[in-house]
Amino acid sequence: MDGIRKRLEQDLRTAVGRLRQVGGASALEDLLGPRGEHWAFADEVDEIQANEWREIGFATRELLVDRVNRITAALERLDEGEYGVCVECGETIASARLRVMPEVTTCVRCQDRLERASRHLEPIEVEVGAEDD
Repeated sequence: MDGIRKRLEQDLRTAVGRLRQVGGASALEDLLGPRGEHWAFADEVDEIQANEWREIGFATRELLVDRVNRITAALERLDEGEYGVCVECGETIASARLRVMPEVTTCVRCQDRLERASRHLEPIEVEVGAEDD
């Protein structure tokens, strides 16, 4: 378990470091200016590109924060003696799965079931055609 703890702690340091690199409020301030004022863009394409980079930055930060939270939760499970046990069925998670994703909380079978269930719950868009008179 000591090796797992070291791996999780290293992954946590890496994720936190990447989160710092991507920046938080300072990255937004660089883009918008000190008071949220937009730069004077040369043209519409520059503004679109700046917005795209901002959105990519937000998405990247969100993913990194999520990863930090998952790793922290895995360390807590390790401290509580619950690491490597599926939170859905209580079975032991395969060691190969834990090596690849040490912060995982479900076994393959339960993860597959959860993903299938979430796909069935997604809203379905129904295309309504124009009615002829």
